[in-house]
Parts: sequence; structure tokens; C-alpha cells
Amino acid sequence: MNIIGRLTRDAEVRTTSQDKQVVNFSVATNQSYKNKQGEYIEQTTYFDCSYWISAKVASLLTKGTLVELLGRVSTRAWIGKDGEPKAGLNFHTSNIKLYGGGKRTETVQATAQTGNHSTAGQGSEDDLPF
Repeated sequence: MNIIGRLTRDAEVRTTSQDKQVVNFSVATNQSYKNKQGEYIEQTTYFDCSYWISAKVASLLTKGTLVELLGRVSTRAWIGKDGEPKAGLNFHTSNIKLYGGGKRTETVQATAQTGNHSTAGQGSEDDLPF
């Protein structure tokens, strides 16, 4: 399943008792539609997300960043401190695509540029495959 939304808070890295790191963040998605009375309705859904593949991505996941996530949804229910039943949606993320818009957009762009290490100027013309 894919969802597209904006982060509602900066991502946090947590370490489990088995020394595995997980990145936790929250995403809001919006849907607009017209009801039978002709009124526009704006509906927001919040997902608590987890990403287990690499904790390095946490610095790029900042509040306001637009992301596209691939993964699966699960539900959870609990009794709150007030004694009332609560429910939430979890999104177990397997792939993250950043679109920017957060407070560290320049960091995302700089990281993307430095991630492509050019090999130009290393070696001689004899090393060329053509």
C-alpha cells in the first residue's frame, strides 16, 4: 500500500532491547470530498509509522516534509490513561520517497548530491571502457 502525506513531527530513533534501531514518525494524509448536501469535507488521517531498515534516514524526516511511503497498515487498540478505549493506525514502512518541504530541505538536497560520488578525474584515459 502507498500513502502520501506530511510528517507531523520530526522522526525519532529508538533502540530496542535487542539493540535494533527503529525510526518512528507520524504522517498525516488528507482527503477532500463533496457530501450529499454539496459541502466540501476535509478528512485527515494520521498514521504512526515505523522504519526498521536504516536509522540514517531519521535526519531527513522532519516536520512538514512530504513523503510517499510503501508498506503495510495495521491497527492497534488500547485503554488510555483516562480509562477510555483508543485506536490508531500503524504503517510499517518498507520504502520512503522524500519530496521535501520540511525545515531541512537543503539538507535533503545536499545529502542527495553528496551521495553520488563522482569518479571523474580518478585514473587515466586508459581506464575508459570504450
